[in-house]
Amino acid sequence: MKKKRRISLLLAVVMTAAMLTGCAGQQSAGSKKPDDKISISMYMWDRSMLKELSPWLEEKFPEIEFTFIQSFNTIEYYKDLLSRGEEIPDIITCRRFSLNDAAPLAEHLMDLSQTEVAGTFYSSYAIRWLPMCAEVDCIMANKDLFDQYNIPLPTNYAEFVAAIDAFEAVGIKGFQSDWNYDYTCLETMQGCAIPDLMSLEGTQWRMKYESETEDHQVGLDDTVWPKVFEKYEQFLKDIRFQPGDEERQFSVTMEPYFQGKTAMVRNTAALADDLTQERGINSVILPYFGETEQDNWLLTYPMCQLAVSKTVEQDEAKRAAVMEVLSALFSEEGQKHVAAGTSVLSYNKEVNITSSPALRYVQDCIASNHLYMRLASTEVFAISRDVGHRMMTGEYDAKAAYNAFDAQITDYKNPDAAEVMFTQESAYSNEFTDHGSAAASSLMNTIRSSMGADIAIGYSPTASTSIYAGDYTLQQVKWVLTARNSVYLGEYTGEEVWRFMDWLVNVKEDGSNPIRHRNLMPVTSGLEYTVTEYERGKFRLEKVTVNGEPLDENATYNLMLVGADTFLEHENFCNCPMPADLKEKRQAYLVDDYSSQECMQEALEKTKQFLEPTEYVTILQG
Repeated sequence: MKKKRRISLLLAVVMTAAMLTGCAGQQSAGSKKPDDKISISMYMWDRSMLKELSPWLEEKFPEIEFTFIQSFNTIEYYKDLLSRGEEIPDIITCRRFSLNDAAPLAEHLMDLSQTEVAGTFYSSYAIRWLPMCAEVDCIMANKDLFDQYNIPLPTNYAEFVAAIDAFEAVGIKGFQSDWNYDYTCLETMQGCAIPDLMSLEGTQWRMKYESETEDHQVGLDDTVWPKVFEKYEQFLKDIRFQPGDEERQFSVTMEPYFQGKTAMVRNTAALADDLTQERGINSVILPYFGETEQDNWLLTYPMCQLAVSKTVEQDEAKRAAVMEVLSALFSEEGQKHVAAGTSVLSYNKEVNITSSPALRYVQDCIASNHLYMRLASTEVFAISRDVGHRMMTGEYDAKAAYNAFDAQITDYKNPDAAEVMFTQESAYSNEFTDHGSAAASSLMNTIRSSMGADIAIGYSPTASTSIYAGDYTLQQVKWVLTARNSVYLGEYTGEEVWRFMDWLVNVKEDGSNPIRHRNLMPVTSGLEYTVTEYERGKFRLEKVTVNGEPLDENATYNLMLVGADTFLEHENFCNCPMPADLKEKRQAYLVDDYSSQECMQEALEKTKQFLEPTEYVTILQG
């Protein structure tokens, strides 16, 4: 208990700075008719959360009709919904969160401070956002490699540098990371100077920054932040950063770690546990090191922040139902589903989630409350990448980096949100009917149009929002299509196309279900299919046609696939592996995690419109 109380103290330091006013108070629950189902919409920031929580919540609350949508991991996404006159869903989640980002949403959200679920937190403050369990993201080390070369695990910064030098001397990269991503730049930049950021001056600056308004932008201070850039400059030298490393992505970075050619990388306790169990690589988490062991810190962040739309208050029965859902989500069982099998730290009373074995060497940091919650506003993510990369390439020294960061943070402009790409003439709803989602169909038709494929199949959640009529910037285009989908092309026979659809629809002999919820049904273009829902969330494939004509098993089709294998294949999710022979025949169009969005951008540069949807699925009841 003492440990969890300390975790909550850090949360209070960060959150109290920008208490959002208003107090809805606890109201008595309204009654509902036994025959009526209450509808609750819930947007989840990532598909892993969607897949873990949706079947559990539906089973736990059969009296509620849920609508689950994979949304985006930024507050700006919800601001955009409101700016075009749409309502935000009943429950929203976001991982990339800061109070100054969230402030414009305050008038649209319930004040949860007087609710029972808020009382489960140790700290008490005016609250509209509830933090889920915390993930630990620091330095991951191959313990077996340290033991093999008789190199001790470091306990302070000097020993960290010495370990890097020792590994480099035997031809092993001491430390590496996936520098291409904004979160890596943000976390390493803040991580190397956490004692300064958590000093009195550092917390005072952060309170001012988190409380800024549009009329009063807060720049960097001249006490703490110059030290941050000086330390980051030294950190990049000490880890032996090489020109070109700034372009390194996750897979390129991790493969040498898997092979024992890199000793340490930046990553999470969750991945450390997975690698230990699944690959036999004894991986442990180390802190961001200070000058002494007492200066070491762990970098943490809630797996998501959760809020409730103020419109929920208009219906007493719905409000009561939402509160029940929140209580379930923040229970031990609920947080384990959110964590999706990973070990995390909890902010709640009486919630005991087992610590990760990977954290055994950082228990002192946990016990001493050396748990830093990253500063994660939208602008800080983007600026950290821009300035960090310029430091990595040698364009900026510490002083120039400070000046550039300070200039941008007081006048940040998202380049993707500036220029209008096109004006959409027709609107298409993302509401799922017995013939699918019009918005998702429009997306898949648009992508296929630029790829020259006969058939397209989207096998992960596809549409994140409805398509509206009006101007679209590149940023708004990216928010329509869910992120982190790969794109593949291949020549397949009609018989193989049927097997693809069988894999994506039918419940398997071992009980594995690739759908479980209508929003997760495959979205097709150039192909139509009919299914029977014989039990809630269980479907049977009945018929497949191509442009209205029967599927020819002997014909050859140019097939495009849009999706994420892990979503369907991982045992923690659907546990439905793609047939091996079908996987072998496909060819990756782009290997970047965001290739589907690049294809969407490429298509819209040609079409200047989201194309008209088609009725790609027919759902029968039986």
